[in-house]
Amino acid sequence: LASQRLGLESPALLSESELAVMTTPSVWDPEKSGFEMRRKTSYSAFTSEERMARPHPKMEGAAGAEDQRRDRMWKLMDTYKANDIESVQKDIVSQVEHALACTRFSFTKEDAFRAASLAVRDRLLESFNDTNAWYAEQDVKRAYFLSMEYLPGRSFENALVNLDLEFPFKKALAGLGFELEELYGVEPDPGLGNGASGRFAACLLDAAASQSLPCWGYGIRYNYGSFEQKINDGWQQEKPDYWLAKPNPWEISRPDITYPVRFGGYVESYIDEIGQQRRRWKGGEIVQVMAYDNPIPGFGTFNVNNLRLWRSLPAEEFDFQAFSDSRYPQAIDQRRRAEAMSAVLYPNDSQWEGQVLRLEQQYMFVSASLQDLLRNFIRRPGRKWAELDAKISIQMGGAHSALAVLELMRLLVDVQHVDWDEAWGLTQRTLSLTSHVMTPEAFEKWPVEMFGDRFPRHLQIVQEINAHFLQDARRLYGDGPKVWNMSLFQENPVKAIRMGNLAALGSGKVIGVATAQTDILKKEIFSDFDQYSADIGGAGKFAGITSGVTPRRWIHLANRPLSDLYTLHLQSDRWLSDVSALRELVSKGDDASFRNEWMFVRRAAKSRLAAYVKFVAGIDVNIDSMFDGHFQNIHEDRRQLLECFYIIHRYQQIKGASCGARADMLKRTTFFGGKAATGDAHAKAVVKLIHCIADVVNGDSEVSPSLKVVFIPNYRVSVAQAVVPATDLAEHLSLPGTKASCTFAVKSAMNGGLVVGTTDGATAEIREESGPDAVFSFGCTRDEVPDVRGRSRCGDCHVDPRLMRVFDAIRGGQFSGGDHAAHRRHTEIVDKLFSTSCEERDRCLLVHDFPLYADAQARADALYSDQDAWCKASIKVACSMGRFSADHMATSYATKVWGLEASPRPAPVRRAG
Repeated sequence: LASQRLGLESPALLSESELAVMTTPSVWDPEKSGFEMRRKTSYSAFTSEERMARPHPKMEGAAGAEDQRRDRMWKLMDTYKANDIESVQKDIVSQVEHALACTRFSFTKEDAFRAASLAVRDRLLESFNDTNAWYAEQDVKRAYFLSMEYLPGRSFENALVNLDLEFPFKKALAGLGFELEELYGVEPDPGLGNGASGRFAACLLDAAASQSLPCWGYGIRYNYGSFEQKINDGWQQEKPDYWLAKPNPWEISRPDITYPVRFGGYVESYIDEIGQQRRRWKGGEIVQVMAYDNPIPGFGTFNVNNLRLWRSLPAEEFDFQAFSDSRYPQAIDQRRRAEAMSAVLYPNDSQWEGQVLRLEQQYMFVSASLQDLLRNFIRRPGRKWAELDAKISIQMGGAHSALAVLELMRLLVDVQHVDWDEAWGLTQRTLSLTSHVMTPEAFEKWPVEMFGDRFPRHLQIVQEINAHFLQDARRLYGDGPKVWNMSLFQENPVKAIRMGNLAALGSGKVIGVATAQTDILKKEIFSDFDQYSADIGGAGKFAGITSGVTPRRWIHLANRPLSDLYTLHLQSDRWLSDVSALRELVSKGDDASFRNEWMFVRRAAKSRLAAYVKFVAGIDVNIDSMFDGHFQNIHEDRRQLLECFYIIHRYQQIKGASCGARADMLKRTTFFGGKAATGDAHAKAVVKLIHCIADVVNGDSEVSPSLKVVFIPNYRVSVAQAVVPATDLAEHLSLPGTKASCTFAVKSAMNGGLVVGTTDGATAEIREESGPDAVFSFGCTRDEVPDVRGRSRCGDCHVDPRLMRVFDAIRGGQFSGGDHAAHRRHTEIVDKLFSTSCEERDRCLLVHDFPLYADAQARADALYSDQDAWCKASIKVACSMGRFSADHMATSYATKVWGLEASPRPAPVRRAG
């Protein structure tokens, strides 16, 4: 039976005249103002922001007569799509012919994927619309997450699992001659992010939906994302990531949800109708910013939330006069400039033009997001701006979103004519900041010259905020270094706006992502702000919430056999929404039968990765060896070099051993993955070194049975879903104080992998939760780094003899593959560790930490040699990760930061009869 659509009381509807003032023509005049928060005249049938509610309310009078004429339409929309196998098959076939224009004679695997995806999306949209109607009817408080990047991974399997539709779609597709699992691989990874903040943002949205929290995400719909990593003769090459080369079946383009965003221009003072002096921003250039919705289904709930992404478009597509004058490039110049803002994630900012583009990109996304969410807030009849912080919480996912502080003030003060003091109070109570940074230098500082040219009104606003703030701070502390450090402006070497300080001052809460990183925020980066907040009665402004990952993707999707094992022994899948339930299985480590099942699951995961490696790299790996994984973006601070040196040492150790001794040595396969930034020559040289080491090790018949090295190119979410479950030992080697979190280590631990790592990121928290066997710790603490580094710069640095032999091999060209450029770069890397420049000498403590790291690896070898002991540790760590669940993270944000309550949509009722 089809389920009857959820019955809701109709929310108050806007009249035609009220709707008219919230829309605007499709072309904006830069010489005019006041059109902010008005989108293009609406016509979309999908959006819940239109004047339709399900089921259709019975109304009287003329309105009732109009509604009666539409009654048939409402009745046809009265039921959800059926999910029996035959109905699903009919939907898929219908999509093939009517949406894809294919025939029964040309029905490929890709067509099947796209048609099935569209059939799933239809079901998503039903719940998406009804969820929005439910939130509106309940008038819930909403949270909005602003992030420059997201790494959600593929949507097809995730949607089927969260909607509980995997079985009927699997059977339906099988009946049409397709295997569902084969179609999963057809989908490209969305090119929307590149790092930890993108993974954090995606997991938060998934968890919020699964916890029935009214939370949307806002971001940018990048045309090319970051880049596709290609490896040519061991060197990284970057190619555009054409992830949108074919239509994305999961997004809904919303041309009706398009907002104006201004750049440049000037500020005009005027007297309003009640005699108050005001300012308005005019002139300059207008860019259209159009929405694309990506529904986010929750698990174990009927709620579907949303990730709204913005695409920048020109206000005028084509300059006909320039074309007529044969100035053809100029005819489309505005289009090229506008579209560049949403073309690439983090454009190269080494030049002034790149910095301007990155600044414009940040403002474009922030302005469109705030216009959209404020419009949704104020369009409810009777709503007052004083209620803003009671109904909205905005989380800035990093200081890249800090322009939200200034834009929210501008929209409230200049557009909505809210009093300055009231607007500032609303801004601070509405905005919060999540910070992943570890050093003050990581925050952007925009030159005042650049900022004022692009955003003249915002420059005035930040100057006024700073003046008020410094006045208050000087009353407490006088005029001195403490106040200067907190100023929103730096004076040298150029006058610039400190975006980190702006984000901290404009936020009601500042949240770190791990215990150690939160301490750095409170005690170092924002220590003066922390004291200031306490002195004015705002103690507790700076807090930490441990970053988490979603168990649905990183266990259930990535490692289905482990998911089935958990569900079997718990006799429930409740752990998918509450990972802490797995604690009940810790004692199973003493059960030999359970350990056998556990190792069978892990061996199956390693077999899957081995097959993938054979396919992409042509390398055979031994699944009985320890799988050692190091997957992070390649960077000097991530210290992939430390493991490179260790692998060479291990190679030399095996090479120098007798045949009998080699046979007794622990077999190990080391996997690397990650991208080097396009302009980072050092990181690219490390990528080349890894490949040179792999060529030598894998090509040596005496060593390769005991040691293999594999670099997996173009590391991304779909690859991680193969790597994470198979990793026995996850490497987290970043220098203490440089990495906020360690999501690869966390995901590996969730699947039973142990960790070798420094005290950076969340490794200390993993150890706290899982015991000392979970993490093979080594190296100095963050507090000890300055002293160790200082002694190294003074020449007080002993070089371990094993490491010196490694350096000799590198300098001798053994690991350059005959490539003179590679040999030169690798020699430079080694020589830099002994540089006469005090600042450069062993900056990342590679020489200092090598013997300690080698000792940690020996401890890992020893435990792995005792498979029962390793298995017990593996079970314990995997079943102790509740603290690192994204669901725990989302509920912590809801209660501690947003003041948000869960609002689960009632279950649909079956149609009578």
